Amino acid sequence: MTDTGGTGGARASGARVIRVVVAEDQSAVRAGLVLILGSAPDIEVVGEAADGEQAVELARALRPDLVLMDVQMPKLDGVSATRQVVTEGLADVLVLTTFDLDEYVFGALRAGAAGFLLKNTDARDLIEAVRTVARGEGLIAPAVTRRLIAEFAAPRRPEPRVDPGVVDRLTPREREVLGALGSGLSNAEIAVRLDMAEATVKTHVSKVLGKLELRSRVQAAVLAQELGI
Repeated sequence: MTDTGGTGGARASGARVIRVVVAEDQSAVRAGLVLILGSAPDIEVVGEAADGEQAVELARALRPDLVLMDVQMPKLDGVSATRQVVTEGLADVLVLTTFDLDEYVFGALRAGAAGFLLKNTDARDLIEAVRTVARGEGLIAPAVTRRLIAEFAAPRRPEPRVDPGVVDRLTPREREVLGALGSGLSNAEIAVRLDMAEATVKTHVSKVLGKLELRSRVQAAVLAQELGI
């Protein structure tokens, strides 16, 4: 477990810096992730973890903005670690996986992960994914998340169907926002579609998540898909 300290704030000349913990059990891969993220002026890697237990410990100690979490790790797997980090409100979690669709990813979704990213993502997209999740927008990499949503909501899966009445607690506008989330849209894209300010979209998204007792935008998107909204 490594606390890397931090010079990112000075590097960013006073601008907001996204503080990240990188959790990856393969040292070479972890070093590469740290190198890539460290190249961005607005991102600071404040800690490195080689297993899930260390990831949770660092999140508790450092309270980063985001944990970049490998899904398959020793001692405590990434799904269980994600659940602890999210449940305790320590940070947002961006999950790394080798596979675009697997049971680990579904488990991470249920645990409240804010986003999912494939390990073969290029450096530029990795940096942008961290920025996106840090802004509170969990639906990154549309090609991945839309496949994830479709697979998770497929009738052949054993999960119970959602009671359609659950959305009765939403206002008509909030239902529209939920439908837009189901299409994999970002806040900016929702603002354009629904002709509202982006700040207003953020407010509506927060209300939707709160009323439906959901932990992430991805969970909201899955719900929208399941209900056909």
